[in-house]
Amino acid sequence: MPKEALLNSSAPPDRPLGRERRVSEMQTKLHRWAVADSGRRFDDLFNLVHDPATLLTAFERVAGNTGARTPGMDGLTVDQVEREIGVPGFLDDLRQALKAGDFCPLPVRERKIPKPGGSGKVRKLGIPTVADRVVQAALKLVLEPIFEADFQPVSYGFRPMRRAHDAIAEIHMFGTKGYRWALDADIEACFDSIDHTALMDRVRSRIKDKRVLRLVKSFLKAGVLTEVASYEETLTGTPQGGILSPLLANIALSALEEHLHGPWLEGGSMSTAYKRSRRRHHGLPTWRIVRYADDFVILVHGQRDDVAALQEEVTEVLRPLGLRLSPAKTRIVHMSDGFDFLGFRIQWRRKRGANKWHVYTFIADRPIRQLKEKIRALTGRTSQQDIRKVLVRINQITRGWVNYFRHAVCKRALRALDYFVWRRVSALLIARHRWKWKDVRRRFYDGSAGRWKQLSADGVALFALDTVAVTRYRYRPKIPAPWEVPAHA
Repeated sequence: MPKEALLNSSAPPDRPLGRERRVSEMQTKLHRWAVADSGRRFDDLFNLVHDPATLLTAFERVAGNTGARTPGMDGLTVDQVEREIGVPGFLDDLRQALKAGDFCPLPVRERKIPKPGGSGKVRKLGIPTVADRVVQAALKLVLEPIFEADFQPVSYGFRPMRRAHDAIAEIHMFGTKGYRWALDADIEACFDSIDHTALMDRVRSRIKDKRVLRLVKSFLKAGVLTEVASYEETLTGTPQGGILSPLLANIALSALEEHLHGPWLEGGSMSTAYKRSRRRHHGLPTWRIVRYADDFVILVHGQRDDVAALQEEVTEVLRPLGLRLSPAKTRIVHMSDGFDFLGFRIQWRRKRGANKWHVYTFIADRPIRQLKEKIRALTGRTSQQDIRKVLVRINQITRGWVNYFRHAVCKRALRALDYFVWRRVSALLIARHRWKWKDVRRRFYDGSAGRWKQLSADGVALFALDTVAVTRYRYRPKIPAPWEVPAHA
């Protein structure tokens, strides 16, 4: 597989359109070859990793992330690289180090952040240096199209063209078809516990180039510089925060889908609706796994004992990977009782005013509670923050939050939250300006129209959550990879 066959664009790599086309063509060809031959092991990929077009594209992606302002253990940020070193020189030195075999990743800088939900627990993030991030991004550009050809369609986390809403829509769709029992599971400390040997074995099943394998392993073994400036080896796991970590985690966890989704593939015992119906006719269960990163749900058309048996199978599949289910977050539940997944509450219940039962998707309690906590923190009556900045920040939070949850059954919840935010901001204005209620009414009530106007300050109006259209997110049975070209093209 010569490099020239992959990067054959005539445009110079320093021109954006030519470079992007070169990298896109390379990824498309890798993906096509991986799809065409599921047993193929790719060699001579290292040249693609350190190609100038790949490195420049990788740098631009690193620079476009919000984490570009955060330095690694060497203290360099992307902005400093651009101003003090220069991107061409920085990438040229990095490329020479890669080609000579002198590149060695530095330990990641540890950063602990509180986990959501107010549990008091912290999540450890590993922040690589800018050079390490660029190399990881280049590796991802080359490796992702290959492994995406093997990933099953029931996995949605950290994959191109896929999102959490697709996972929720699939659960909703299968729930309406009789899959009423569920194993709501979570893998304990997944990113910290993945066995390196098992992970590298799965990478080797597709990658033959020893230089690429050595580079991937060097990132796994780079170590951690803790917050107290002590060095710790990384004997297991792939640090959260690295660009390559989500892909490596998906490679490891794809063993779960291969085991549980295998019967759905062509020729399998659940590959057709007829075969699934025959299984149920003979008292055998059918199941469907839906995974998003280390959270997954197994939907079962059967009995509770069938779910318990599947839980034992999952335990055995995860054990060679060094992983285990979290006892606190894993449970067997009937959909009529409901369960939370990715911030949504999914429940099979009777429609109000009728005798028909449907699967509904609501907003879970925890995201609502977290949103209220953020609004309270911004609108304390003794706060001295600039009102305009407070409104801008509240609008950013509420817009992002409601755009994520607007596909749930949430009109009533949005109306209540809108009133909560309005009340908090109006109380802040009253305290800040020493107003009375009649002052608020005089400024923000439109008597001629008979309704309240949006609260505003310094030209910034408060965003109204209940004005967002609530729509159902439709299940997509076929989600193409970005490198798959339609047949008519």
